[in-house]
Amino acid sequence: MPIRADLRNVAIIAHVDHGKTTLVDAMLWQSGAFRENQDVENRVMDSMDLEREKGITILAKNTAVEHTMANGEKVTINIIDTPGHADFGGEVERGLEMVDGVVLLVDASEGPLPQTRFVLRKALAKKLPIIVVINKVDRADARISEVVDEVYALFMDLVDDDQADLLDFPIVYAAAKAGRASLTQPADGGMPDSENLEPLFEVLTKTIPAPTYTEGASLQAHVTNLDSSPYLGRLALCRIVQGTLRRGQQVAWIRRDGTTTTVKLSELLMTNALERLPAESAGPGDIVAIAGIPDITIGETLSDPANPLPLPLIHVDEPSISMTIGINTSPLAGRSGKKLTARLVKARLDAELVGNVSIKVLPTERPDTWEVQGRGELQLAILVEMMRREGFELTVGKPEVLTRTIDGKLQEPVERLTVDVPEEHLGTVTQLMGTRKGRMEQMINHGTGWVRLEFTIPARGLIGFRTEFLTETRGTGIMHHVFEGYEPWAGEIKTRLTGSLVADRVGSVTAYALFNLQERGILFVAPGDEVYEGMIVGENPRADDMDVNPTKEKKLTNVRSSTGDELERLVPPRVHSLEQSLEFCRGDECLEVTPAAVRMRKTVLDAHTRARTRNRAKKDV
Repeated sequence: MPIRADLRNVAIIAHVDHGKTTLVDAMLWQSGAFRENQDVENRVMDSMDLEREKGITILAKNTAVEHTMANGEKVTINIIDTPGHADFGGEVERGLEMVDGVVLLVDASEGPLPQTRFVLRKALAKKLPIIVVINKVDRADARISEVVDEVYALFMDLVDDDQADLLDFPIVYAAAKAGRASLTQPADGGMPDSENLEPLFEVLTKTIPAPTYTEGASLQAHVTNLDSSPYLGRLALCRIVQGTLRRGQQVAWIRRDGTTTTVKLSELLMTNALERLPAESAGPGDIVAIAGIPDITIGETLSDPANPLPLPLIHVDEPSISMTIGINTSPLAGRSGKKLTARLVKARLDAELVGNVSIKVLPTERPDTWEVQGRGELQLAILVEMMRREGFELTVGKPEVLTRTIDGKLQEPVERLTVDVPEEHLGTVTQLMGTRKGRMEQMINHGTGWVRLEFTIPARGLIGFRTEFLTETRGTGIMHHVFEGYEPWAGEIKTRLTGSLVADRVGSVTAYALFNLQERGILFVAPGDEVYEGMIVGENPRADDMDVNPTKEKKLTNVRSSTGDELERLVPPRVHSLEQSLEFCRGDECLEVTPAAVRMRKTVLDAHTRARTRNRAKKDV
């Protein structure tokens, strides 16, 4: 079959924070994408505000660099920068649909982690050739030889018997931040012997196969991602499998339901570094953006009107976590947000479905509330945070796991958890895992004072675990988890042993009231904050909830005190982020999310109704 020798399509996959986006930065600089004196931000591919704030990649993005090979030929390399977090695995899966090979990055100190296993498993399932890059070899705690052995062990664990050829992968040693790579292994903590990334480019052009095509075949282009332009509207990112696309061409648009419509392409764009430039035509293997089809979605096919041939739909893993999202029903609704109605919330969730193939939106018993299913807490929290910044006011329920019945038995999702902790916290973490039904699979001591523990644990045991884990390890512990599979229901798990301090009336918080309440527990509000009946204002050390009055004022009298009024010293309130608030919530609690604030509250605000429900439950027991 003929090949496009001037083109390579590759995805960069790795665990969170192993250096994917930094490596893409270096490749862009060394390919001449930027001027020498150009002011370019670090991690330039992380263009979303949330990506920069959290330091992670959320959306898969593509760029293109031009490399001149040793023989003088120029090769265009299309690079897909994918997220490393398993919650955004849908981005990885559709990114792999666009490429002919992958670069697997592994940290020279941390080695393969759960999400390394996750993204590698996806690449092996598609039988893509793999280049392993051991990154951050210049770290002071690098252990390059051991990490290479761990990578081989991971491949041996995941490769099937008929994929033995995939074990013969090239290894490149890199320091992406310095823009250097080599094929010879440096000393631990040393720099690669090459002054640039040329060895990586050479291995990439030799290992990643050039796109193949059939001469004279009908057009087939797969829609793998969506974007938008203020001038052109919705853009569909396509990988051309066969044939040629031209600007203004009439094509057959084959929808997910199998129906076909003839449409005209108003614009054709090709990526060059960080820009999309107009092009007259594109051939097999090219990754292009097309405009002119406002309703096109991911997984659909563009083909020849005379001979429309659909490509397989993109399938992603099923969701394992759900939460409810609805309109804001608190007494403070409408104070800061602009988008308050059920119609606007539903339209926004439907718009998210168009570009995010890994979530589902289902109706509930209430017409103003919907169940949103996704891969994990982080993915759903990111969606809520994006809606909050867009001006929505929402009521968000506690995350819950999605169970299924297999062979008449109830089964629940199980996660593989990897924990890195100092040795002195080993017993504490093991005890925490025991209370949450975790099973230890492996314990590795590298002799550096740190221990790596691997557990399998029910997904619901991890809801609310991160904050407790960081507290018990004094902020030193590192944890990562990835979906492992389904196992029989593990029984009851008590994830939070404390209760809540609940406001019993509407008003403004006073310093006098908080001074008396801070002995009862940890407070979440400060003087001047607005509260309402049913809002959670603190954490009660005991298991039961306690109704309190945080708006109580000091009574003024005409009797003078001999000592005068003493200064009321208040402990600063504990401020929760959106993710921490979701972790804190129990089954009868939810969040009020607005552009100005995130407040925890009871699902039922009225204290008398909650008391009757508790009493009825006690009688049933």
